[in-house]
Amino acid sequence: MHDARYGISDDDVDSGSTSGFALDHGALSWIVHPESWIAGDGVAVRMRPPIADHGGELPADIHSEKVLILDFGSQYTQLIARRVRECHVYCEIHPFSMPLEEIEAWSPKGLILSGSPASVYSPGAPLIPTDLLRLGVPVLGICYGMQLITHLLGGKVEASPRREYGRVEIELMDSSDLFRGLAGVQTVWMSHGDRIERVPQGFSVLARSGNSPVAAFCDESRRIFGVQFHPEVVHTVRGKAMLKNFLFRVCGCRPTWTMRSFIESATRELARRVGTEQVICALSGGVDSSVTAALLHRAVGQQLHCIFVDNGLLRKGEAEEVVQAYRERFGGNFIHVQAQDLFLKRLAGLTDPEAKRKAIGEEFIRVFEREARRLGRIRYLAQGTLYPDVIESVSFKGPSATIKSHHNVGGLPQVMDLELIEPLRELFKDEVRLLGRELGLPEAIVQRQPFPGPGLAIRIVGEVTKERLETLRNADAIVTEEVRRAGLYQRLWQSFAVYLPVRSVGVMGDERTYEEVIAVRAVTSQDGMTADWARLPDALMRRISNRIINEVSGINRVVYDISSKPPSTIEWE
Repeated sequence: MHDARYGISDDDVDSGSTSGFALDHGALSWIVHPESWIAGDGVAVRMRPPIADHGGELPADIHSEKVLILDFGSQYTQLIARRVRECHVYCEIHPFSMPLEEIEAWSPKGLILSGSPASVYSPGAPLIPTDLLRLGVPVLGICYGMQLITHLLGGKVEASPRREYGRVEIELMDSSDLFRGLAGVQTVWMSHGDRIERVPQGFSVLARSGNSPVAAFCDESRRIFGVQFHPEVVHTVRGKAMLKNFLFRVCGCRPTWTMRSFIESATRELARRVGTEQVICALSGGVDSSVTAALLHRAVGQQLHCIFVDNGLLRKGEAEEVVQAYRERFGGNFIHVQAQDLFLKRLAGLTDPEAKRKAIGEEFIRVFEREARRLGRIRYLAQGTLYPDVIESVSFKGPSATIKSHHNVGGLPQVMDLELIEPLRELFKDEVRLLGRELGLPEAIVQRQPFPGPGLAIRIVGEVTKERLETLRNADAIVTEEVRRAGLYQRLWQSFAVYLPVRSVGVMGDERTYEEVIAVRAVTSQDGMTADWARLPDALMRRISNRIINEVSGINRVVYDISSKPPSTIEWE
């Protein structure tokens, strides 16, 4: 029942607006105007004033009010975390197998047990020790999490005679705590094939549906709650209110997690860790590395040296834009390294995606190490690793088959001379954009679409050559130009071209052609963890196709990728 659009509602995006569109993140809202959509177009942007020193107004530890999410393999686990963060409460995702003593030491204010594709009564189902439910910490079980609570505490879970998927109306039987302030009938999103036939001793039923006699329950004395539906998806209309009730009424959390508080906390921690040492930052001109550099510059000033490596794998005109934008900002501490030939030589003959990723990651580090030696005594390397990067590189079951090494995590060599600093590794992408605004970065940078660390190398299926890079750059530039012209650039999570080493027969003029293929990929998403293919207007797709075939030499066919994540990934490699 995957649909990444569960994370985006009509209330979140006003698609009918001609002057811009509104994005709503709880207490933090902003309007994005089309005038600022085009990166590098010289649009004047109002900069935020410097952030004042709040002194004692901020908590000493912004992680003190925290919630632990145990992941049982649900495709929505990251969405749960994002919803909690939107309520300004810090949370982390850990595998369900996290040892009990580590959970106690972590000292969460609340526990959330995620959903799962498994059934609690199946062999090998992911389980937790019953003692976890005896810690005295408030618990919210979602879907499988609720069934697991039932199973462990002596209730009864069975296969439902009729599965329940999609929008369902539930009747609230108790409006205290979890459902405080909500109407008696709620529209929620169900996705389950099992149901609870008997609640554990001490539990009371809070809600029911036509197919689920127990749609929500609680043991008020132990502060253990469960919901059969998914409050984290927007199709559960008041799901966020339910999560807020759990976080603030049941767990007693305070809303201390904001990007302003993060800046103050991170600045102090970075200054403490770096001390008098020097830092180099891998600057690409994208959102993540730009925010990383701005945050570090705030913390350590001239101790930061920003290195931009032109690896020959960037988009059309991107290297020139980055040099122009950042040389002025960082002056002599901005270093431009032209390493196109080094990377192309390293990639020669490689066709396996993992081999390409690791080769690029290793070469990046070697370049940075050489620059560090040239600069003198450099101890730290900073890069813009995000929380989804970390999650994607760790299976909820622990060690398992790798889907792909992330460019900011799995592509690094085992041994390097520099210590790694990753100041954004706790943040989701939307939080990074908010952070960038708080730091005063221009909208043209803050609103850039994500671009993978390995660059165009993983948008070329097969071996990377100079000729294929040039072909892809030209096709990709057309996609970006037309998407911007249609006013859709910021509505899409990503939109780009992919080079396919597949030849097909065509007819151009009166001649037969046998040339290669470009795939166009455009997706909607909120965090990149799940994504749905974008329904682009026919006229836009027609313009993109016509221009690529007519303007890009060697291409006679354009196809459109209509795959969602999962099961596909956003990038082709």
